[in-house]
Amino acid sequence: MAKKNVLGRGLSALIDGADDYNEVKASVNEVEISKIVANPYQPRTKFDEEALNELAASIKEMGIIQPITLRRIDGDQFQIIAGERRFRASKIAGLTTIPAYIRTADDEGMLEMALVENIQREDLDAIEIAVSYQRLIEECKLTQEDLSDRVGKKRSTVTNYLRLLKLPAKIQKGIVEKTITMGHARALVNIKDSDMQLMIYEEIQKNEYSVRRVEEIVRNYNEDNSSFKAEEKIAKPKFPTEYEDLNNHLNKFFHSKIDFRIDDTGKGKIVIPFKSAQDLERILGILDKLDA
Repeated sequence: MAKKNVLGRGLSALIDGADDYNEVKASVNEVEISKIVANPYQPRTKFDEEALNELAASIKEMGIIQPITLRRIDGDQFQIIAGERRFRASKIAGLTTIPAYIRTADDEGMLEMALVENIQREDLDAIEIAVSYQRLIEECKLTQEDLSDRVGKKRSTVTNYLRLLKLPAKIQKGIVEKTITMGHARALVNIKDSDMQLMIYEEIQKNEYSVRRVEEIVRNYNEDNSSFKAEEKIAKPKFPTEYEDLNNHLNKFFHSKIDFRIDDTGKGKIVIPFKSAQDLERILGILDKLDA
């Protein structure tokens, strides 16, 4: 049975002797499925049921094209290093045995092999990739530079994935469920205020903002907020706390730094600034909703 070259260059860089992997292709074993247990280091947290059933139907028709990879753990018991999706689909297909390569790996080596194998091959969502990267750094004691070498990605790419884990859980869930793209998420990471991140996230859902539009909103917000902080160092607002709360609410509602002023008599003004014709159109759209 011919073996496809699916491991990617990251695994060879990671596991000593991985270049010898092709030498074991002639010793594919038929292992009883009942003797195989799942991989506790599996980075994929969910498996699409429909996709598994489709793969199971294909396995019934064509068999297993690519053997899974196992390690012996206790007597005649085996643990999956790579190929859990094929393993699950084979069980659905009613197979009693599955073709497998048997390798030797300690727990840390197995973790690295499983994570890198899945990152290289599987269609993980951005959060699952980020979590896998974080696990490799924390549990395998890798630096970001080491990690970028292992997975064959630029360090900046690794950093961008890891930054996603700083977003609120609701936004991370949106990435997993594909209601927001990684491009949107990368823009939101540049805002430190989690409440503002969530507010813009909700606006993305309602208005189907493009990534470019969100980048513009984030840029305008950060510029206004930076100016506000510089002014704040010189003179803090003199109006009561309830007006400060209102001012903050307006800033978040319009995604802009509102010029809110009030004197001792209670008179004042509210000025909504805009950076461009597009930004003005966005603000007018918000006002139109209030008038509806």
